[in-house]
Amino acid sequence: MRPTTTRLALFATTLVALAPVAVAQEEAPQTTSLFEAFFVQRHADTGNIELLGTAIIWLLLALSAVCVGLIISIALETKREKFLPDQTLKAARTALGKADYEGGLKAVSSDESFFARVLHAALTDAPSGFGSMIRGLDQTAEELTIKRLRKVEPLNVIGGVAPMVGLFGTVYGMILAFREIVAAGGTPNPVGLAAGIGTALTTTFWGLVVAIPALAGYALLRNKIDALTVEATREAEELINRFKPTTEAPTAEARAAEKTKVAKSA
Repeated sequence: MRPTTTRLALFATTLVALAPVAVAQEEAPQTTSLFEAFFVQRHADTGNIELLGTAIIWLLLALSAVCVGLIISIALETKREKFLPDQTLKAARTALGKADYEGGLKAVSSDESFFARVLHAALTDAPSGFGSMIRGLDQTAEELTIKRLRKVEPLNVIGGVAPMVGLFGTVYGMILAFREIVAAGGTPNPVGLAAGIGTALTTTFWGLVVAIPALAGYALLRNKIDALTVEATREAEELINRFKPTTEAPTAEARAAEKTKVAKSA
């Protein structure tokens, strides 16, 4: 009987020792995955999804996707061959170097690049004189440049709006945190308090993640567009300057004044 009694005593002791561990495991809070920490916000007391905080995060994620798409799309369009293709430039130089107006017009008529369209506008106004050619070139270059820059402007808008959306989430998260303090009478549950602060920090994080590449992409693409448009316009102006008259013809008023001067001297 003694061995049996000893075994029962050891079994009872083991149960008593393991009971607190089992209770602690049951009461231990469930850990939050990395995905939920950055993409889903939950109420600390119920575990339900916090709708507004989660909506702000996913709005910022949608803006991030739009930003990346715009940067890739505009970067593919902002290449040198889209503004100043070497083949078209060479053909126009060859034709206009020989004073071949028709050949130069033909070289750029079937090209949709920035340089070709600017030079085509200038050559089309050639019958009206050199001044009209310059005005047509400048006007077309300005219109095409503005059109290109307008495509980049949404990146600037996203870069300015995203931090504001993140700031809205920050304010909302702090409201949740202070509401938890008030509801607990000054001694809040740390888990509930951390939930509101987590919402504030997470939305701020995503706002910066969206804004930084958007503003960086806007600045880089805008500078590249400015450089390419200026280069293409300068090349077109150099070709047009070959049509510049060496001496300006006297106007009718100048000729009349000269005749009057001669008559008086006579």
